[in-house]
Amino acid sequence: MTRSSLCVWIVVAATGLAGCSSSSTDVLAPTVNVSIGQQLIDLMKARDAGAISEQEYQAQTRRVIDTAK
Repeated sequence: MTRSSLCVWIVVAATGLAGCSSSSTDVLAPTVNVSIGQQLIDLMKARDAGAISEQEYQAQTRRVIDTAK
């Protein structure tokens, strides 16, 4: 590879990588509208499927209910 082709390759690679960056670093949380009842049903299903323990189920159920107050 000649020196000039190496320089061209470096410039092309640097230009391509520069396009991957973003000047904005804001991360937006997704907007999800799930009812309290649906959250409780989902927790119950997760517990029944063994995805969460009974203790986790109780804690998350309390959290859902407390945030609704």
